[in-house]
Amino acid sequence: MGGYSMKVVILTSSRADYGIYLPLLKKMKLDPWFDLKIVAFGTHLSKKHGFTLNQIISDGFEVAYKIETVSDTDSPMSISQSMGITITKFAELWSELYKSVDLIICLGDRYEMFAAVASSVPFNIPMAHLHGGETTLGAIDDVLRHSITSMSAIHFASTEKHKDRIIQILGHNKHVYNVGALGLDNINELEPLDDKSFFEKFGFKLDKPILVTFHPETKNFEQNEHHIDELITVLDGVNSQIVFTMPNADTNNEIVRAKIEAFVRKSKNVIAIESMGTQGYFKCLKECAFVLGNSSSGIIEAASFGKYVINVGDRQLGRDAGKNVLNCKINKDEIKRLIDKVDLLPALSVNNIYGDGHSADKIVDILKKMKNEI
Repeated sequence: MGGYSMKVVILTSSRADYGIYLPLLKKMKLDPWFDLKIVAFGTHLSKKHGFTLNQIISDGFEVAYKIETVSDTDSPMSISQSMGITITKFAELWSELYKSVDLIICLGDRYEMFAAVASSVPFNIPMAHLHGGETTLGAIDDVLRHSITSMSAIHFASTEKHKDRIIQILGHNKHVYNVGALGLDNINELEPLDDKSFFEKFGFKLDKPILVTFHPETKNFEQNEHHIDELITVLDGVNSQIVFTMPNADTNNEIVRAKIEAFVRKSKNVIAIESMGTQGYFKCLKECAFVLGNSSSGIIEAASFGKYVINVGDRQLGRDAGKNVLNCKINKDEIKRLIDKVDLLPALSVNNIYGDGHSADKIVDILKKMKNEI
């Protein structure tokens, strides 16, 4: 590694991983020791998913490379083809960059991320992976996440349990670190939107809503229409304000989206938002009665706001979870039982097994100490 700086490429494929990266991006941008380049692809460049590339730019970051990889449809065939397109396009990028890059940083388990990482392997560029070692039984993500772990040289786990799982996958503990969940740094660094700013941005006031995020289950994708019907059937009988965040671009996400949009049109108390941004989402977490759905944010961030989470289905099962998480099947009777139960539960203390919100500092310190090993 020549000179004074580490040349780092960060891969971001969606609003979700970008929001998690944000604290690390800020620290690397301000630290002259890092020469940072951002590659945006996946749903960042999709108008249907809010064209969240604009969020990165408005936050003051330069996007060095923009790569279009999202398919127009959400069938297994189109997702598989999208993976092939992503590999091909990133092969061209790595061919251009491999001699001048010291480290690639990737996050999570999305199929687009897997494809981008897989294409780098023949170029032998060191890879650092965040959120490895986790398990999500209701998604194909496990095989993708564990594959990214196998292709990576440095591992930043979110809990001790997940660190142990990485070591089990690799067969060694070299460069495996528990730094906590990076997304929690945002809670320390970003104030939730105030009431006025939230209303100006989204056009409604929060009234102790149920905060709902429901992503398609990618292992049993044929069941997704039935799953969203079960969830909406329960919510249709609820008088509380309901705020949906829209689902990922997974298999059969169009069916889920269409059902949510139809529910919004017929209901005065239901609102759906494509992309809240981190501060908007934190405002909803702060004000909500509880969280409902199958998003990783419910498992990871909600505990820091002292909120209960009704985690439905298998998508997040297997991921390390705190005592605030209540699991149930995607069954209208079971979901209703837990909705009724949440109101009777005692208030939660703010305690999060995913760390203290100082992960970015830990990652930066580790990388600087490793400068001669990468």
